[in-house]
Amino acid sequence: MRGITAVAGGTGMLGGTVCQQLRAGGARVRALVRPTSDSRRVERLKRLGVETHPGDLKQPASLDALCAGAQAVITTASCMLSRQPGDSIQSVDLEGQLALVEAARRAGVEHFVFVSFPPLQGNFPLQDAKRAVEQEVLRGGFPRTTLLRPTFFSDVWLSAAMGFDAVKARARVLGTGEGRVNWITLEDVARFAAGALDTPRAWGAVLELGAEEAVGQLQVVRLFEERSGRAWEREYVPESALREQYEATTDPLQRSFAALMLNLALGCELDPRPAMDAIPVRPRPVADFVERVLAGQPLAQEEARG
Repeated sequence: MRGITAVAGGTGMLGGTVCQQLRAGGARVRALVRPTSDSRRVERLKRLGVETHPGDLKQPASLDALCAGAQAVITTASCMLSRQPGDSIQSVDLEGQLALVEAARRAGVEHFVFVSFPPLQGNFPLQDAKRAVEQEVLRGGFPRTTLLRPTFFSDVWLSAAMGFDAVKARARVLGTGEGRVNWITLEDVARFAAGALDTPRAWGAVLELGAEEAVGQLQVVRLFEERSGRAWEREYVPESALREQYEATTDPLQRSFAALMLNLALGCELDPRPAMDAIPVRPRPVADFVERVLAGQPLAQEEARG
């Protein structure tokens, strides 16, 4: 029987979905929970049967207890979507993650799974942090490691919060809208993360995650139009404006977000077949995501908020 899997980021959208996937498979799960975490998300973890452990990536002492007795650690934590006072890319995505790696080594954790993202164009703090943590994970000390590099999350970047509003039938299109992306849902990333623990072909692997077909934003809009029978309004943000925003800001968080928007506009194509060969998960095409949105089915981010 597999031992405890400790999850950092369990109250976040992706981490909460990882916990759900693990528990659905009967795993014992321990999640890091901050005192300031959303109480509804904490209660949802408890209802799933997740052991909640008080702590914070910014408090290294709490990470030793999180990792004690754990067979595996999966970390999805980031300050990008759930920033709280004191959180920054430096304190969470870099120093906090590095502290977690060291705590897991000291505890004798057998398998460390780190969720990152594929190499993107440009230099920006979030990417620098991800690469530094990847290198530290691979440096040694763990019998097994898995680096997961999902592309853009459809639940996030094709949501109303980012200007893709299915209710109002309008889209905020970055660049020309033709840049192709192998979109992936949070749920499918969680399935890869959970599957990596029991799949030897994923051990020691660096796996890029995405759906098989790369689709541009405008093609996603057309899918919404075809399936809903409604014409969508389009608002374009020129690539030049995105570049100007990226180059003008020095704030680490804003620069990283601007870089992500620019890369989305340019496109992020990858080959997802090695990941699917390593872990028996087939990411659903973006058309399925569109159908779920139009049908009003709850997405991972909505479930995590409940």
